[in-house]
Amino acid sequence: MHSHRKLQPPSVVNIEDLRRLAKRRLPQVIWDYLEGGAEDEVTLRRNRAAFDRYHLLPRMVTGKGSRDLSITLFGQRLAAPFMIGPTGLNGIYVPDADLMLARAAAAAGVGFSLSAGSNNDIEAVARVSDGPKFFQLYPWGGREVATRLLARAHTAGYCALMVTVDSLIPGNRERDVRNRFAHALHFSPRIVWDAATHPRWVVSTWFARGMPRFENLAEFLPPGSDAYALAAYTRAQRNPFYSWEDVAWLRSQWAGPLVVKGILTADDTRLAASHGADAVVVSNHGGRSLDGLPATLDMLPSVAAAAGGMPVLVDSGFRRGSDIVKALALGARGVLLGRAPLYGVAAAGEAGASRALEILLQETDRVMGLLGVDSVDALGHQHVGLQPA
Repeated sequence: MHSHRKLQPPSVVNIEDLRRLAKRRLPQVIWDYLEGGAEDEVTLRRNRAAFDRYHLLPRMVTGKGSRDLSITLFGQRLAAPFMIGPTGLNGIYVPDADLMLARAAAAAGVGFSLSAGSNNDIEAVARVSDGPKFFQLYPWGGREVATRLLARAHTAGYCALMVTVDSLIPGNRERDVRNRFAHALHFSPRIVWDAATHPRWVVSTWFARGMPRFENLAEFLPPGSDAYALAAYTRAQRNPFYSWEDVAWLRSQWAGPLVVKGILTADDTRLAASHGADAVVVSNHGGRSLDGLPATLDMLPSVAAAAGGMPVLVDSGFRRGSDIVKALALGARGVLLGRAPLYGVAAAGEAGASRALEILLQETDRVMGLLGVDSVDALGHQHVGLQPA
């Protein structure tokens, strides 16, 4: 693992630097899993392209020389208007990646969302992090699985529940299809050669632990079930019949805030609210589920307008502090980070994850200062515009 010192300027000055380091360290099959999207990856590209279409509009000589980047969400104070979003199978990049990400978030004072598909379990993450933690639930296995996972998350002190509704059937990620990667590695001569040419990953990750297991789900299979059995279980447990009535049932089972992740329209925002949601996440699953969707930044204003004061979060494609500020100005309460901290942890473990958060905190602070605002609440539509066609 790189030391934190090596991750300072001039070696790492932005998220793209961490991305390049991660790509260099990971075998192609693992990089494709991290970086890839569905089918032609149109949604993936749209997410990034949208940020270029919006420009920032500063107000000069405001006398506001200091800034407060903190937000309050569900009674929790967060040091910055972003948090680490839920991502699964992170142990494929480095062992205990979920623990590293959770510790980095707590140290930075930002929230952390643990995926049901994590490789460190609910309780292990809670033991290493005293920061605000959300638990993300996929609609896997019916209500009996959800009931058990919710009880564990509540007992472990997770402050909010996030249910993901935009991947009820698996997306067609063609990079993974070509690599025969289905939440588990299937070895071929090409894959073996790929791994052999990335010895740092082989030694630190594969030889150290092997294929990581979906530890949160281990209790639902016979004792000693291996990573491949658990991966097959996750594929078999998708629930394409999930409905708003199921969301209402979740509301009845969870005492804390309920967040619905995967919303893109005003109509679904109102439905989420009417079925018990306390917040929504504008998300297209980072371009990994359905191809041909609009960029989340483009859909954010209409969702925020329909939310009626309910907090709106957003994810997909955020790489710069300026990206985050644009989303805040368009109505988001906060941003969920997916690939950006994963680039960090894949490049250099916990030090890399911390560096990713540090970069985005510094960039967000600088952009807000140059816009002439002294708090997140001061940002609004007057600070952002669309580039002329």
